[in-house]
Amino acid sequence: MASRLGSDDDADNNKGSMWALEQKLDQPMDEEAARLKNMYREKKFSALLLLRLAYQSLGVVYGDLGTSPLYVFYNTFPHGAKDREDVIGALSLIIYSLTLVPLLKYVFIVLRANDNGQGGTFALYSLLCRHANLKIIPNQHRTDEELTTYSRATILERSFAAKTKRWLETHAFNKNSILMLVLVGTCMVIGDGILTPAISVLSAAGGIKVNRPDVDSGVVVLVAVVILVGLFSLQHYGTDRVGWLFAPIVLLWFLLIGGIGMYNIWNYDSSVLKAFSPIYIYRYLRRGGREGWTSLGGILLSITGTEALFADLAHFPVSSVQIAFTLVVFPCLLLAYSGQAAYLLLNLDHTKDAFYRSIPEKIYWPVFVVATAAAIVASQATITATFSIIKQALAHGCFPRVKVVHTSKNFLGQIYIPDMNWILMILCIAVTAGFKNQNQIGNAYGTAVVLVMLVTTLLMILIMLLVWHCHWILVVIFTLTSLVVECTYFSAVLFKVDQGGWAPLVIAGVFFIIMYVWHYGTLKRYEFEMHSKVSMAWVLGLGPSLGLVRVPGVGLVYTELASGVPHIFSHFITNLPAIHSVVVFVCVKYLPVYTVPEEERFLVKRIGPKNFHMFRCVARYGYKDLHKKDDDFEKKLFHNLFVFVKLESMMEGFSDSDEYSLYGQQTVESRDAVLNNNNNDNTASSNVDLSISTVDSIVPVRSPSPVNITVQSSDRVSSHTEVDELEFLNNCRDAGVVHILGNTVVRARRDSRFYKKIAVDYIYAFLRKICREHSVIFNIPHESLLNVGQIFYV
Repeated sequence: MASRLGSDDDADNNKGSMWALEQKLDQPMDEEAARLKNMYREKKFSALLLLRLAYQSLGVVYGDLGTSPLYVFYNTFPHGAKDREDVIGALSLIIYSLTLVPLLKYVFIVLRANDNGQGGTFALYSLLCRHANLKIIPNQHRTDEELTTYSRATILERSFAAKTKRWLETHAFNKNSILMLVLVGTCMVIGDGILTPAISVLSAAGGIKVNRPDVDSGVVVLVAVVILVGLFSLQHYGTDRVGWLFAPIVLLWFLLIGGIGMYNIWNYDSSVLKAFSPIYIYRYLRRGGREGWTSLGGILLSITGTEALFADLAHFPVSSVQIAFTLVVFPCLLLAYSGQAAYLLLNLDHTKDAFYRSIPEKIYWPVFVVATAAAIVASQATITATFSIIKQALAHGCFPRVKVVHTSKNFLGQIYIPDMNWILMILCIAVTAGFKNQNQIGNAYGTAVVLVMLVTTLLMILIMLLVWHCHWILVVIFTLTSLVVECTYFSAVLFKVDQGGWAPLVIAGVFFIIMYVWHYGTLKRYEFEMHSKVSMAWVLGLGPSLGLVRVPGVGLVYTELASGVPHIFSHFITNLPAIHSVVVFVCVKYLPVYTVPEEERFLVKRIGPKNFHMFRCVARYGYKDLHKKDDDFEKKLFHNLFVFVKLESMMEGFSDSDEYSLYGQQTVESRDAVLNNNNNDNTASSNVDLSISTVDSIVPVRSPSPVNITVQSSDRVSSHTEVDELEFLNNCRDAGVVHILGNTVVRARRDSRFYKKIAVDYIYAFLRKICREHSVIFNIPHESLLNVGQIFYV
């Protein structure tokens, strides 16, 4: 065993690192596991399974896009179509919009940019953060890059991607601009979560009035509101129990609208198929003038749900989503729109209810029921996507702390956020009852959708350069094609800002202020922690007793720092006469990965000599993981702490070998020199840890591998020391665990500008007051909690 390890070059570079030892011990197992994993994946995504997954993806991914035929023609021609050529031109625009945006851009390009199955703007941002140093809060450690889920491509030094990476990293303005772009996209997705249920359910409920003209419009709005209240009220149950119904409902919906479309083409006017010629787009825009240009805001609604398609990708393989779109969704949508257009060619004044009026009388009510069910499924998918992206924003420190509940034990992505659920419901009802008009809601919906698409396009440019390393010509083609289409639609919706388009801008503006101010406050708090952290030399100068009485028990000090001793600790020991026998600095941090495997979650390190009994434990989570501080978490924390002590003792078994020296080449003189360097906090902390602690960095702790490591008899002392320390830790744990939380209050300086005072002293303070406290999130018993307050001025 020793010879095999000794021959590895890494041993020389990682002296004293237990992580290096474990990597070498586990390497053959990792290679075998990777080979079996690849075989499993090849077998997993067989043709039959792909078809099954494609069927299941219909209910999750395509509900929103599939319900667009309910309201597109009404929003395109709110006052009726003037000419048959207008209908043909509008249909031609719909056909090529569906082809260029959902089919070519999203299904075959953007979906490939998923982060291990996760989609949305923050998933793209996480992908970029792994390939370039774009995170504004610098809380990452080099060991984070060794995670199995921390995948990234290698960038050649002289490539255009490397130049782009350096340009982005060297300018703080670039990092802030990308973050603000992501926040804008996120706010627009939240707007989608409000507007999609409103327009989908209201349009579906509008079928009552078509078949019963004597019914008042207020009744339709009331029915829509009742459905919406029921929909949001059932969110806490999750979709796990009824999710199996979604796919058959949406599949039935697509087959119905496709079949009705075929019937209408054959029954009314098959000449509508000439709309597949793009020449009719040119004629439509030339003849329509400004009115024709503004009608593009209605055409835009035919591709709404496309961004939700990406955000709801969930755990479906990209190939299954592509199969579902090309074989079912795309042809059925083309048939549905073509059928409605064929009907409108003979009934130009029926644009308001084109969908319901084109349904054959005999199947009208069954189609109405399915349409309502499909609208509910579409709304559910958008609400779920909104919860998901808020959870991602929360993990990146861009959203106030809110309660997140997992509604399924089997599917990690199914979550419920109670506070946001009721906010969405109130806003959705306000939009539905306030506008009472599909056209105004459609204008608002189109504004939100096109802005999200623009954000995705801009982020995709960076993805293609930094992650995919595409040739610049391909990037230019993608950029120009996307921007021409989306900017055209954006210019059209600008004309409708005063006709309902202001709604998503106001909603997004409010959420943007909330998210940006929260992120600013979080960043300033972290900078305060970084700049005011205590030097290791100061801690060592206190001696093993830390200048206080060490009382039995374990003190868990929560901090946002993944390295160094936080200022809260010095504040604590200078104001109180005692400290616990064992002190563990606990840092819970989120990384730009979708999940962190359980066996790689904890990083443990000893701080100072052994007789100080001080440790650091970093618990790492991905943006899809849910952290809940409960007994299970505490049990895992102590388990990993004990494993660390055992591994540390095992490493001491090699202390007589130069190759496995825990102290490397550092001598007593160099160690003393480090202790005397009080000016550089970071250097002092890092170097002292290198020499006096038994490892050279924060190291991942895993359960000991089932490999027999024989420790020489001369190392019995270290084994005895290990037993003594483990017994000491157990006794301290039994004596009681106290959770010490820092409550840093951020305030603006007196000489700050007025907008900074408003942002920090009012908005951020209000958000801190109403959001969940750390003690609630960590589920800490009140009798075991100790808050340490401090004020920081920015």
